[in-house]
Amino acid sequence: MRIPTSLSVLAASAIVVAGLAGCSSSNDDPASTPTVTDTVTAAPATPDATTTPSVTPSTTSSPSATSGSGSTTAPAVTTCTSSNLSAAIVSGSGGAAGSTYVNLSLTNKGSSTCTLQGWPGVSLVGSGNGTQIGKAAKLDRSSAHATVSLKAGASAQAQLQIVQADNYERSQCKPAKGDGFRVYPPGSKSSIFATYAAVTGCKSTSVSLFTVGALHQ
Repeated sequence: MRIPTSLSVLAASAIVVAGLAGCSSSNDDPASTPTVTDTVTAAPATPDATTTPSVTPSTTSSPSATSGSGSTTAPAVTTCTSSNLSAAIVSGSGGAAGSTYVNLSLTNKGSSTCTLQGWPGVSLVGSGNGTQIGKAAKLDRSSAHATVSLKAGASAQAQLQIVQADNYERSQCKPAKGDGFRVYPPGSKSSIFATYAAVTGCKSTSVSLFTVGALHQ
């Protein structure tokens, strides 16, 4: 029996179409897999995320600024008081016309800087018990009186003029031997003592033997 030529052609065409369909489906599967792979490999965006912590170190720089500002805060300089000063009488510029000139020296015996400004209060004391002899020293207001800054161990001085008691009649002066000077640092209500036995004072308050200048360096 002869098969018509048209049917043979149709059968052959069907086989070819089926074969092409099979090839296209087998080629589509591998092609879809690489696209998924490409999407996954795009994940290296995560390293970019790891770079964001670098912002944190920049914020940690603020503590360094804080510590820096703290280091600029220095302790306030205070006024020298009798508790951190010592007093002594040291040689001065000599003497003239019945007077001698010595220097009253105040030394900072503390551990930090302090300041002094003005005139110390000075009076002669004796009798071995701090009894004041005569009038306290006058203040020489003509002397400059700038603020003096004393580091630990540093000294400031004030010139002290001592008029000789022998310039006065004994009845007027009522002379008495001194042990030294009671000294009030400027602004202080407590005193320190400067030994100086080489002076005679007058008990009489009508006689003024001492004049003190402002402190200086």
